[in-house]
Amino acid sequence: MKQSETLQDKKKQILSIWIERTLDSYTSSGFFKKSLDHIANPVGSNIRDGLTAVLELLIQGEALEKFAPCLDKIIRIRAVQEFTPSQAVAPFLELKWVIRQVLSQDKEIKLLMQDLDSIDCEIDRVALAAFDIYVDCREQLYKVRLQELKSGNYISTDGTCLSAHFRKKQDSSQKIN
Repeated sequence: MKQSETLQDKKKQILSIWIERTLDSYTSSGFFKKSLDHIANPVGSNIRDGLTAVLELLIQGEALEKFAPCLDKIIRIRAVQEFTPSQAVAPFLELKWVIRQVLSQDKEIKLLMQDLDSIDCEIDRVALAAFDIYVDCREQLYKVRLQELKSGNYISTDGTCLSAHFRKKQDSSQKIN
C-alpha cells in the first residue's frame, strides 16, 4: 500500500486528532469543539475547514501554491489572537506527530513509518508558508493600527461610545457655563 493511500484511509482519524489538538490551543476550546455551526462558531468552523483542506492537499501531493487559501483561513484567525508566532504555526508541525500516532496503531502500516520523510518535508514547507502568511497578517494589523493612530480613529475604536463621549463633553461644558 502506498503512503498516499494509507493516509487517505486514515484521513478521518488523523483529522479528528489534529483538529482536536489545534482547538485545544484556544482558551475557549470547549465551545470551539462543540459548536459546529459556521455562524455561531466561525473560528472552530474555519479551523476545521482549513485543516481538512490542508490534509487533503498534502495527501494529493499538490503544489505549495494551492495551500495558500486554506492556510490563510487558519493563520488569519491565529494572527489576531494572543498567539506567539511559534504557537500560531505549531498545529502544522504537530501534524507529523498525529500521523505517526495514527499509523503506529496499525501493525501492517508500521512499516510505512520509515518512509514518512517525504510527507515530513512537505509538512515543514506548509508550516513555513503558514509562517509567511502569519507575518503578512501581523504586518497588516500593525499598519492598520498605525493608520488609526495617525488619523485619530483610535479614539472612536478604543474609547467609549462616541455618543457617550460627546454627552460627557457637553455636560462638562454646561457645568462651566
